[in-house]
Parts: sequence; C-alpha cells; structure tokens
Amino acid sequence: MSSAPHLVEAAELSLPGWVYRDPEFFAVEMERVIRPAWQIVCHDSDIAEPGSWTTIDYLGESVIVIRGDDGAARAFANVCRHRASRLVSGTSGCARRLTCPYHAWTYGLDGRLIGVPHKQDYPGLDPAALGLVPIELDRWRGFLFVRLANGGPSVADMMAPYDHEVEPHRFEDLRALGRVTLRPREVNWKNVSDNYSDGLHIPVAHPGLTRLFGRGYRIDAAAHVDRMSGDLLDRPSSNLSERAYQAMLPVAEHLPEALRRRWLYFKLWPNVAFDIYPDQVDFMQFLPVSPTETLIREISYALPDGRREMRAARYLNWRINRRVNQEDTALILRVQQGMASRSWTPGPLGESEVCLRSFARKLRRLIPEANLHQPPGPGWSRG
Repeated sequence: MSSAPHLVEAAELSLPGWVYRDPEFFAVEMERVIRPAWQIVCHDSDIAEPGSWTTIDYLGESVIVIRGDDGAARAFANVCRHRASRLVSGTSGCARRLTCPYHAWTYGLDGRLIGVPHKQDYPGLDPAALGLVPIELDRWRGFLFVRLANGGPSVADMMAPYDHEVEPHRFEDLRALGRVTLRPREVNWKNVSDNYSDGLHIPVAHPGLTRLFGRGYRIDAAAHVDRMSGDLLDRPSSNLSERAYQAMLPVAEHLPEALRRRWLYFKLWPNVAFDIYPDQVDFMQFLPVSPTETLIREISYALPDGRREMRAARYLNWRINRRVNQEDTALILRVQQGMASRSWTPGPLGESEVCLRSFARKLRRLIPEANLHQPPGPGWSRG
C-alpha cells in the first residue's frame, strides 16, 4: 500500500469528489474493496436441483454457482482450463456436466476435469490438476455469496449484530418473485451506496416514505452493516397506493408484533443490500462497471402465500418502491454531476450521519489517499 503525503484529517468530512470519478482510484478500490467483498449470487431455492447453476459477472470475472450431486453448492470461475473459453452462457441453467463449447473439455458438477478429447495429444496431462478454479462461497440464511479474494469475516459474522431481527423473516424458506433485473446507472458505485444509507434525504426527497413512516425513519451503523428502518403509521396516507398498502397488508403470523408493520433495510459493506418487508424481501447490489457507471442487480423473494390480500400488498409494494427508485435515480445523478466540479471540496458530515461516516472511515482506512481533497499525481497507486 502506498503512503500518501500530506494527508488531511477528514474524520468529519465526506469523501472528496475525485474518488467518485478517477480511473486510478477506481482500479485501486476494485482490488482493495470490491474483490475481497462478498457478493450475493442467488438463493438456495434458485439452484435446488443437482446440476442447476447461476452466474454473476463483475470486475471482468464470471463466476458460476452450481449444485452438485451431493447437494452441495460450489462456486467456480466460469473459465475452461484448456483455452480460457467461458463454459456457460447466460445467467442460469441446468446440466449434468459442464462441457466447453470450444473443444469439449468436460467437467463434473464438483469441478473435476472428467473428459478430454484427443487426450493422447497431451502427454503427462494430470486431470486432477486441471479442475475448475474454485471461488470462495458462503451461505447465510439460504442466500449464497461469493468473493474473489479471501479474507475478512463471514456473512454471518457481518450480520451478527442484527441476526435476531432477520431470523423471524424465515429467509431459508423464501422463493423468487420474478427474475433478476439489471439497472444501469451513470454514477459511481459509491454514490449509490451513500444514498442507500443516507437518512437525512428521506423527509426531503421521498414524500411517499415520509407519508408512510412520518419522522420515524431510523439509521444505525455496525462494524460491517448499516441498518435503516421505518414503521408504517396507522394514519392513512393521502396517496392511493400507499393507503391501499397500509389497509391491505395482511398479518404475517410468523413475525413478532414489532416486525409486522416494519420496513427494514440492511447494507453489507460495501455494496450489497437487503430490503426486508413484512410481505417480501428484496436484495440488490451495486456492481461497479467504471468510475462513472454502476449496474444495480436486484430481485424479490417471498414466502409462499396464496392470500389475495398478500398478492395485492406485494403489487402495491412494487408500485410504491418504483417511485422511490425513480426519486433516488434523479438524486444520485445530480450528485454525480456535482462531483465532476473541481470547485467542490468535501462537505461536513453531521453527527447523525453515522452510516456515511462509517463508510468513509472504512474506505479511507483501506485507501489512505481518499483523505486528500485533490487527487495525487498520476501513478500514485504504484508508489
């Protein structure tokens, strides 16, 4: 790690604008922040049968998560060991074995190399040394995560401070509602992450959430997770969809009383989030593409529930949050545009902005140059 000269004490300041647009900083944070971070891939139920697989692509890597004949889920680089062809295309499928479409090298569901055409052409070839490259995988409450670089706590350890609040939602029993969607945004990934954990903009920019929660939106920051929440008011909203949701949301008997009208939000450092409602659970992640491009990957899950009012509540939830997403998109675009100005220097973070303080502190710890108000000279990351 390079040492940055003339670092500015920045504990109470937001991150500088240049780290939201600088290509060299982006490359460094991909190595130090994103590669070692857990990325959510799917739920156990999405690959329930042997041979079922799904993929996630980020940082130039493609990772396949596949269910073995023994019932175990494993993760591998989606790369043939012969000539580097991608083994599978698309986001999901099912196969009894993985056969490369280039030269037909074949792998078992456990990653072993089990078939090599013209094997005699490769004297001394050791199949045991040429299995698929494993990627670290973690399972937490039915969800499967991968990370490209090892090290750091498990997902369970990260979520430990709030696990008691998640447990009643029965994550292990969730099933997908629809498919994964990808939403490109012309902003830096940190801009999306900052906005997700920002509490002060709720009463300013989200009138719908304010009608639902009043002034009761709460935020908290633990070592590895931000927590946000709001309890639905008994007072009917003036908005039709919100008022209908308040009225139609049925009692979720599996939840304790305190959680039956609570919307919960958790962001795992640095870029994975869970929106937990009484009626459904959404995950999303903010996948960096370039210094000014991010791909938001998301999908909804729910417990099986055939009640008509539950179906209506889920539809209304979608309508409400579609509007919230539109509002957030406009906000983060405005901020990204402002970050391009050389006139801007880091602004103060209020004492209540605990999540943004926590995020900035962790990033500065990993990349000390983030303390600088202006970028160092070119090549600083190689110093």
